[in-house]
Amino acid sequence: MLNLKLNESTIQDKILACWIGKNIGGTMGAPYEASKQIQDIKGFASPKGEPLPNDDLDLQLVWLNAMERNIPKLFDANQLAQTWLTMITPHWNEYSICKKNMRMGLLPPLCGEYDNEHWRHSNGAWIRSEVWACLAPGFPNIAIKYAIMDAVIDHGFGEGTYAEIFTAALESLAFFATDVKELIERALSFIPESCLLSQCVRYVIEQYEKNTPYLDTRNGLVEMTKEIGWLQAPANIGYVIIGLLYGEGDYKKSMIYAINCGDDTDCTGGTVGAILGLLGGTAAIPSDWREYIGDKIVQICANGHYSWRLPKSCTELTERVMKMIPSVLEAHDVQAEIGNFETEYDGEKALHVLKGYAEDYFKNRTGFSFDITNHTYLSAMVDYKKAPVVTAGEPFSFSVKFSQVVHSEAIHGFMDVKLPDGWTAEYKKNLHIVRKWDLFNDERDGEYNTLNITITPNENIQAINRLYIAVNCDGYVVPFIIPVVLLG
Repeated sequence: MLNLKLNESTIQDKILACWIGKNIGGTMGAPYEASKQIQDIKGFASPKGEPLPNDDLDLQLVWLNAMERNIPKLFDANQLAQTWLTMITPHWNEYSICKKNMRMGLLPPLCGEYDNEHWRHSNGAWIRSEVWACLAPGFPNIAIKYAIMDAVIDHGFGEGTYAEIFTAALESLAFFATDVKELIERALSFIPESCLLSQCVRYVIEQYEKNTPYLDTRNGLVEMTKEIGWLQAPANIGYVIIGLLYGEGDYKKSMIYAINCGDDTDCTGGTVGAILGLLGGTAAIPSDWREYIGDKIVQICANGHYSWRLPKSCTELTERVMKMIPSVLEAHDVQAEIGNFETEYDGEKALHVLKGYAEDYFKNRTGFSFDITNHTYLSAMVDYKKAPVVTAGEPFSFSVKFSQVVHSEAIHGFMDVKLPDGWTAEYKKNLHIVRKWDLFNDERDGEYNTLNITITPNENIQAINRLYIAVNCDGYVVPFIIPVVLLG
């Protein structure tokens, strides 16, 4: 187990500055949201002491509450998915699509991938990454783990998910960073170079180093991303990077530059404010802006039946995050002491905690997949490899890859598929699930732990067709039930 010490006042001050910065930027940018033209703002356009409501912050209040009510070690995307349906009210863009898909029974990441070609590249995920970073200060892979759970619900394997991986890593690393450009480049290492988001960030760095005027760089981003259009993550993350680099450490200049680029202005302004808060603490926030915005959080997205559970101020939000940090880190074998002593943090050792998590998550699977576990002895990843839509008489094949929750001796059992009347299925019934360290290579992993199933429906096809895979294993009392949904 890795041990570290965190100075309580320093960490708490940075987290408070993160939320105040998020509130400042969200409020300042909100009046210009979705503007296609370049802006020329000078400051706030809203009354003093009245922060504007913002889904960017609201959803993070909900995620924190979900984490508080569950066990961090067992926390997964399916718990967040249920929280979406229970506590989140908006039905716009990707939010609407993922909620529609979840109501049909599609689990993440499938619910964010299916019928979501346009909005899976949008901004809904990376704007809510600060909570994961603050719960894992200096541990980017832990922050990324939760960020992926979050992002795939409404963005599948799109650019929107890469965007939240990038911002979660950057914000987690910001707790112990001093150089902005180095921080950005380190965060880039957690996403594929080939994705459009990475190309946009690298383009801004290149233009900044060439002394290209910031609005010319902004126009270059518009041109680079014209095929996917407005309100999309690659360009808007680029505007955040413009603010951070061209602002050159000046809080007001950084935020105004980002917002002046237009597009999703509350998102870009809020993220710049949060990052600068994590880097410099409350001392980095101009006193007049901090006084103007105050401490209050105004909610807009949470279901009124549950909103009483959520923090009402940046101070309360900070205190509740601080209480969760030790349990989140302990769930990943990191023992954290938080108190009145000097911080003892080893960045290299921190990088080895869950090293390569993002790469492993996306390996050998498509966005048309979902994960499920019984948290006792088995987990499974079901991959349809294409949209889960069936036609009468046409076979539909998918795979189920099993893994052990707790590494034990090989698990033996048998599988049975419960089908709608008249449907048929071809599959291997006997299971022999081996331990990860028993595998010589990926091919044997597939041979032993992955089963292929082919379903052939008859004319009895409904709009939503529910199948169940029942797995009964020797020595385990409770069977593992995997729900499968195929659409007509």
